[in-house]
Amino acid sequence: MSKPDYSTLTRDNIVAFLADIFDRRGGEEYLGEPVTMAQHMLQGATIAEQNGMAEDIIVSALLHDVGHFTSEFGTYHPDDTEDRHHEDAGAEVLAPFFPSVVTDCVLYHVAAKRYLCATKPEYFNRLSEASVHTLNLQGGPMSPEEVTEFQQNPNLEKIIQVRYLDEAGKRDDMETPDFHHFAPMVQRIVDSHMGMPS
Repeated sequence: MSKPDYSTLTRDNIVAFLADIFDRRGGEEYLGEPVTMAQHMLQGATIAEQNGMAEDIIVSALLHDVGHFTSEFGTYHPDDTEDRHHEDAGAEVLAPFFPSVVTDCVLYHVAAKRYLCATKPEYFNRLSEASVHTLNLQGGPMSPEEVTEFQQNPNLEKIIQVRYLDEAGKRDDMETPDFHHFAPMVQRIVDSHMGMPS
């Protein structure tokens, strides 16, 4: 699969680009979980919204796994024997348009799982079977040195919040609005970051 061309993306069409991805590919299976890709991300965003969390957290939860859609490596499969680095692919497409807190939440949501497994042993019990499998592919719990380095990220608290939303968004009985419900919020984050009046 060739690498996607992002050169045509602008502040004015990035939200439509993301909406199109959700519409076209949101029904794909998500890591063997009981939800689709879109359901997983929409559930995280909906839980954040219902709990009155900040818009940057809601949008980060909504977009944290967008790299599964955009990745040149394709999406994860339970038979994988190596990591596909979807977090890097997702952050790459978002970075020109979103503030660092959003791109960091996307880029480091995998690292946050490794961090929490190292610092909160009970967190491991929250992980689904598929999430345990990917944890092993992603390097397992962080070493003490990695933990110390990760704690230096100025967006650490919000990255951890999005990680918890990631784990929460795997319910087979949850109704959510679609991407278009969140689109105005996504556009506000883009416009604010790029110096446009809301």
